[in-house]
Amino acid sequence: MNLLIRSAIIIDKKSEFHNDRVDILIKNGIISNIAPSIKNSNNYKELKLDNLHVSNGWFDYSISCGQPGFEERDNMINTLEVASKSGFTCIGIQPNTYPVIDKRSEIEYIKLLSSNNIVKVHPIGSLTKKSEGNELSEIFDMGDGGAIAFGDYKRSIKNPNILKLALQYSNNSNYPIMSFPNTMDISENGVVNENVTSTVLGLNPIPSFSEHLNVQRDLTILEYAGGKLHIPTISTAKSAELIRNAKKNGLNVTCSTTIHNLFFDDQNLNGYNTNFKVLPPLRSTADIESLKLAVKDGTIDLVTCDHNPLNIELKDLEFENAAFGTIGLESCFGALNKLFSTKLAIQILTRGRSKFSLSSTTVSIGELADITLFNPNNDYIFSASQILSKSKNSIFINSKLKGKVYGIISNNKLKLNV
Repeated sequence: MNLLIRSAIIIDKKSEFHNDRVDILIKNGIISNIAPSIKNSNNYKELKLDNLHVSNGWFDYSISCGQPGFEERDNMINTLEVASKSGFTCIGIQPNTYPVIDKRSEIEYIKLLSSNNIVKVHPIGSLTKKSEGNELSEIFDMGDGGAIAFGDYKRSIKNPNILKLALQYSNNSNYPIMSFPNTMDISENGVVNENVTSTVLGLNPIPSFSEHLNVQRDLTILEYAGGKLHIPTISTAKSAELIRNAKKNGLNVTCSTTIHNLFFDDQNLNGYNTNFKVLPPLRSTADIESLKLAVKDGTIDLVTCDHNPLNIELKDLEFENAAFGTIGLESCFGALNKLFSTKLAIQILTRGRSKFSLSSTTVSIGELADITLFNPNNDYIFSASQILSKSKNSIFINSKLKGKVYGIISNNKLKLNV
């Protein structure tokens, strides 16, 4: 692919052209020149867009795809189409399929489904067989097949010895071991945060301490066993503080939160809209402010859209009976860019690869072109018509967002929304 990008502002701290407005020449998928003005002597295709900004390609590690087994929710081809149009050049696929991704052959199947796509796909293997929490999966074999991490999606590890063994194995492999922070014996049957809202609505609560109790346990096991622990989608101020202190004490721990847990609090539940039923649940305003601070100071390493398509039969139910989850790829950049400065939003979207030992490029001469194209200044209200996923369960419908994705360049290909 040959392309000349005109008048683009580069947002990439690792690039010597950070904050510069420049032309970018791409030859055969490689950035061959960056300069204030480049002559198009070879008559390459030119790309010039309003208020064009470019950054290193975006990454999100927590994407659910219905295939195999739940194609009524979505499939791989469409999920990658949604990811590319949402600005992502690289994603992780969660193992919550049918069958659960707990074998090397299933890792290789996911890789095969996504081969030669513009979006790079990295499967996450189930930590335990069938994600049932009873016996470790063959994590080394799955790692050899292409898995980048291991965890039971939205299922906590009840048996602490399972986590201890997994972390001990990860000492030699450097694969992150994920432990979802939820103490089921406390939160069982809960559907929303334990707060005034849960009482007013008459809904079973999920106490915040059911999360940070699990976080504290897992950090204690990590201190004993060593290894590499990732705590996905924390939602409470106490969890953030525990992880901040653990990092100060030298523990090898990373964590994430979701964009919707930064954007909405539990008062948004007053309409019983099941798109707001997510796990972990929406928490208090005080929790949100603490999470934002933890994102800014680096305690929270990643912000994920936690994209989880669910067909209408799982959502169009009474609140207590509806499934947990929301889609989020389409709205992720607009929400991040609304909450934070554009530079911080881009930093969040591009810093995740290193946590999974994945290579990344920069927007620099001689590098492979792995680039997201966007306009950060477009304010809009997110509507159902902007949903590209097969399932429509978006928590962000009717929310005020900011920023427009123009497309991506990756794998020697160009994908534009315009």
